[in-house]
Amino acid sequence: MSAKHAVRTSIRATTIGFLVGTLSACVSAPPPPPQEQMSRTKVETAPADLQLLCADAAAKASGVDSTKILPVSSSKIDPQTYQVELDAGGKKTSCLVDTEGNVKSVQPA
Repeated sequence: MSAKHAVRTSIRATTIGFLVGTLSACVSAPPPPPQEQMSRTKVETAPADLQLLCADAAAKASGVDSTKILPVSSSKIDPQTYQVELDAGGKKTSCLVDTEGNVKSVQPA
């Protein structure tokens, strides 16, 4: 084997080793397994149609244009009722609505 051939073989081996090392760094680790107990609690949010019903009710109650009412957050407070927090033109408003779409109350928060 000539010295020239040995140098080429060495360069090829080094290049292949470098490429393998570089590509192996790109492989991501598998996602961690789901934890049985997480620090956060699961919150069920109100469906969009119920949030919009609350926004409409808040607009009527406050006299604010309904396009200015934005649902900010929502949560299920019992099996039949959701609480929706709204921003009614800068005023915080809370709405209770049941799963059937009946608005139970609209109050300043």
